[in-house]
Formats: sequence, C-alpha cells, structure tokens
Amino acid sequence: MKELLIQNEKELFAPAVVDPIRLTRERRGYPSKLEFSVPKEATLGFSEGNPVRLKVDEDRTFLGYVWSKSRNKDGLIRIVAYDQLKYFTYKDTLVYQKKKASEVIRMLAADQNLKLGDMVDTKYIIAKRVQDNKTLFDIVYDALDLTLQNTGKLFILYDNFGRIELKELDEMKLDILLSADVVCDYDYQSTLDNTYNQIKLIKENKESGKREVYIARDSGNIKKWGKLQYFDIIDEKTSGQNKANALLQLYNKPNRTLRFQGVLGDVRVRGGSLIYTVFNLGDIILKNYMMVEQVTHTFSDNEHRMDLEVRGKI
Repeated sequence: MKELLIQNEKELFAPAVVDPIRLTRERRGYPSKLEFSVPKEATLGFSEGNPVRLKVDEDRTFLGYVWSKSRNKDGLIRIVAYDQLKYFTYKDTLVYQKKKASEVIRMLAADQNLKLGDMVDTKYIIAKRVQDNKTLFDIVYDALDLTLQNTGKLFILYDNFGRIELKELDEMKLDILLSADVVCDYDYQSTLDNTYNQIKLIKENKESGKREVYIARDSGNIKKWGKLQYFDIIDEKTSGQNKANALLQLYNKPNRTLRFQGVLGDVRVRGGSLIYTVFNLGDIILKNYMMVEQVTHTFSDNEHRMDLEVRGKI
C-alpha cells in the first residue's frame, strides 16, 4: 500500500500516481531521489519546493521537496524530489580546528537550518582543516574519511524522513538474506584499483629537523600483486604508525562489487545498509555481510523490486 502526498501551503494533495515510483538512495555524496509521474488535473496545484511525502505499508519512507517537473504530450507531469541532503550539494567555505566529524555535521546543518535526528559521536578529533569553495558533502566526507583513515571506523550519513542521522556501520545491519532465490540477475566485478598492500607515511619533525617514516606492509600480498603503495605526508599531530596500520587494514584487499537486479524489495534498505549475502559466484561462494552502495526501489503494479550495488569483503 503506497501513499504519496504533496503539500502546497495549506493544501494537501494525494495525486493519482502513474506507476512506477522510483526511490534511489546512495551511500555517500548524493541525496535520496524520488521520481514519479502524475496526470495533470484541474484541482492539482503544486510548485518547486513543495514538500513530498511517501509512505509504503505505513513505513515513513521518504520526505523531501519537489525539485523539478516536466510535462509530455500525454499530459503526464514527471516530478523529481530530493530529501534535505540536497542542500549539501551546494558550496561554502569552512575553517575549523579540534572538531569531530559529527560536530562538523552539526555545524553545517545548523547553518542551513536543517533538522537532525540521531547523531553518533565520531570521537576522533581533527586538528585543523581549511575547506575553501567546497560542497558541504565534500566538507563532511573529508572529515569522515579522516576519521576512517585514523580509526578504521566507517560512518553512514543519511536523511531519515526529514531528519539527518549519522550511524556507525555496524548499526546498519538488517535482518535480510540476499540469495539467488530473490534475485533476477547479477553482475560481479573484482579489481585491484584503489588497493594498497604497502602504506608509507612521512611526517616532518620540526624539533629535530628530520623526516619520520612510517610503513605498514603485507609481504604476502606484495608477492602476489607486486608493490601497490599508498603514500602521504601527514601533520605532526597525527599518530603515524597507527594511521599506517589502519590504512593497510582498510585498503589491503581487492575491491569487489556486486550488482543485483530485480531483488524482492524492502523499504528499509538504503545506502550504507548491511545485508547478509549468500551467493555462488562460480569461483567463490559468498557468505558475508555486504554494504549497500546504491539502491533503487521500484514500486509498480503492487510489486516492489530493488536494484542494488553492494560491496564488501568476499
């Protein structure tokens, strides 16, 4: 059962939506996007910026704003709506010091008058950052990436029906089994792009005038793949060896991506969700939690299907 409402000032419309309705959610860098079409009616009046609400079987699935609309010769109006993370795609400048990523998000949300929900404490303190002419997403993910590189902890940012939330990855597990029984088709890719088996970090020691070098390596994988080195210059307040070890744990594995089409739908699935996946890929049998990078929910003819891109350790 789907309920889609558009609010124009004090008027609330429940238009006759023409299937399909599509909802796309990504793990990072994009707001959730809702796409649907309605027939033009004399009593239907709305404009860009009007709130849009979608509920599916009483689940509060999407709350956002009409962003664009177009019309075809058949009189159908096609609407694209985004949630409030759309405002994170605009640019600004921010200089801060001794802030946690969660505090940076709170600062940006307050400046944009955006609503917050549950926000986990990311704990890692960033010494100083100067962000000029960057999108708010760039500023946020720079802070979250620094946290990941120094602690090994991944955090998921998303809009939950009109409130921005931040959770640690382990909190995103769903009681869903993804297997061949619920999938129409799939595509599997494995690559060494963005894989590193040796980490080399350099720090300038201002007191001694010398460079300090920190290295973490996996000799076994260097023998298999050759030396794939990640190099960076770090500031003097960073714990060099701890960061090198965390980066090696993060990047010392092939990047494996699975794309599934026509999966039985579940509205709880969003970018960052963890889904237990059991799948025979031919040369390997996957039995693990996989992280959703992108999902497109399609609601049509009383049927709900999903197209998923997932990645993780295989």
